[in-house]
Amino acid sequence: MNPPPFYEILAAELPDTVWLDTALETVSRQPASIARLFPAAGRQCGRWALDRLPNWTVDDAARALLLTRLPAAAVVAELESLYRYGDGAEKRAVLRALPWLDAPADAVRALLLDALRTNDTRLVAAALGPAARHLPVAAWRQGVLKAVFMGLPLDGVADLDERADGELATMLAGLAEERHAAGRTMAGDATELLHRLSASKTERVS
Repeated sequence: MNPPPFYEILAAELPDTVWLDTALETVSRQPASIARLFPAAGRQCGRWALDRLPNWTVDDAARALLLTRLPAAAVVAELESLYRYGDGAEKRAVLRALPWLDAPADAVRALLLDALRTNDTRLVAAALGPAARHLPVAAWRQGVLKAVFMGLPLDGVADLDERADGELATMLAGLAEERHAAGRTMAGDATELLHRLSASKTERVS
């Protein structure tokens, strides 16, 4: 998967790229410097939404770009540290950058699983993005169910149509029953997914 043109997008948004250019060069030569530059990206670059990257912000893109400049040998150690000690926005940027980083699958999986254990909607949504291909199917299903429970839109779940299966349908049906018993409804996109999965299951049986 090719990364978005982060630098081009940021150059079109920022008044100037002096801080960003310096930070990128510094990280490529001194990987440990990312510990101070990564958190500073929001303050130095801004936090507004990007039109060219839906649901991304300027600091998301700047942080992802910084991570892509890390030497391969430094990626795993720096990723774990940045995620562990970062605030919510910093953790989200780490998760969003994962598809374009040369990190072992087990390291990626550990970060995604941690994010799915939180109640931070930003992290759960990010963990179900493109990097979620590293999640075991059972954990992925639980993540989708949690996203539905939290009211997150399912259009942000990568490969949903390809990975959704009968077991996920059973889990969604259970949640729908719980919601109905409590006098509540399930989100429209989740209900639509349940109907599609149920129809597909019926067709296979017949």
